[in-house]
Amino acid sequence: MAISTFFKKKATRTTSKSTNYSTVLDEVYTRVQNLRIGMYVCKLDRPWTDTSFKFQGFLIETEQELQTLRDTCEHVFIDVTKQKKHLGDLQTKRTKKNTDKKSLRISEPVEKLGSFEQEFNRAERTYQDSKVFVSDLMDKVSNGEGVDTAIAKDAISACVNSVMHSPDAFLWLSQLKEKDTYTAQHSMNVCILSIILGHQIGLKAEQLNRVAMCGMMHDMGKMLVPLDMLNKPGKLDPAEWRVMQKHTVLGYELLSSSPNMFQGAIETALYHHERLDSKGYPRGISSSSLSYYSNIVAIADIYDAITSDRVYQKASTHLEAIKVLFELSGTQLNQQLVVKFIESLSVYPPGSFVKMSNGSIAMVLEVNSKLKLRPKIMLILDKNKQLLGDIMIDLTKTMTDFAGNSLSISGIIKPDDYQISAKNYYDKSIIENSFAQYSPKKKGLFNRQRA
Repeated sequence: MAISTFFKKKATRTTSKSTNYSTVLDEVYTRVQNLRIGMYVCKLDRPWTDTSFKFQGFLIETEQELQTLRDTCEHVFIDVTKQKKHLGDLQTKRTKKNTDKKSLRISEPVEKLGSFEQEFNRAERTYQDSKVFVSDLMDKVSNGEGVDTAIAKDAISACVNSVMHSPDAFLWLSQLKEKDTYTAQHSMNVCILSIILGHQIGLKAEQLNRVAMCGMMHDMGKMLVPLDMLNKPGKLDPAEWRVMQKHTVLGYELLSSSPNMFQGAIETALYHHERLDSKGYPRGISSSSLSYYSNIVAIADIYDAITSDRVYQKASTHLEAIKVLFELSGTQLNQQLVVKFIESLSVYPPGSFVKMSNGSIAMVLEVNSKLKLRPKIMLILDKNKQLLGDIMIDLTKTMTDFAGNSLSISGIIKPDDYQISAKNYYDKSIIENSFAQYSPKKKGLFNRQRA
């Protein structure tokens, strides 16, 4: 259909004798169902103050703006002259956006710059500072304030720098989860997991900062959802679920109004619940419309939600979570990224509790990138469930227990099943003490615990 059939012209055409060219007066009437991206809206069929639009006149750049116009108005007026002027800017934005998407290619992970032991102290400070920042930010958003993008960038840069030195240290810290502060901690953890996945696919520091911003900001819209609904212990009813789903649109609008916010973070807030099979929300868009940023955050979001205690569900183990990710890969989640995500966490991720082949219980500290089944661990209980004294062991160097039996990890366990208070072991002094005791040259490491 020709574009001329979309419009009923309110303006008239006049000819200037002095310049010998035709001009079209600004206002052109069109019904909202005939609007298209790239049109410049100059007037509505109602006062601007009665709508959510922030500017009196704007170029339609996104499907969301298009849908909001269709939900709000019956007809509008477009300005063809301004439309032509702004279309060049829109094309430039799209070219930059497409280039940015294409630059995110999966490659070999960048070598980490340090070790768990070297990075732990800085990681602990960075994690705590960033968690406080996210919590304060969410409180401000709940109270009607905006997002300070500059401060967010500083917090994110510190996280990226620490992950590049030792992903293990930050992964370990992210396992300390408290359901009472779930939403803020979830945003922090999704930020960390997104950085770690980005690191695994070979992204450079600048791209990791962008991915981190997407992860940290993805759920800001939840701060604009009623608190009793957010913390409801039972299942949401259909009406409540529809309200909850709006957190994606609310987050999009919030971040869109934040100065200098990364466009990818704005899109991710809107699209992180969309799926490859078009069965996600809020719009059920196709996979071709989803950026790497949205795909990365979607995986991190699901994993952290599954492995966290929440008001309405108990946490699942790492192995249970990756089983779910595998089931969703290829249909709802990007398969390549799911595989890389699981590789980045390893079989036994830092912070997980494991049962050893001799019956003892340990916590995983640091993964060996070449021998992933033999990480550094901290022994907690012996086979009789007696406290051992938080001894650190490198399973690449210690292959047997005191009886000469092969020592290896037999599986991941839930600490609650062994009456272990996981919170007690996410403690700086315990970790420092276990490293201080460790020496790969020590003999009879288990002998002193036999009694």
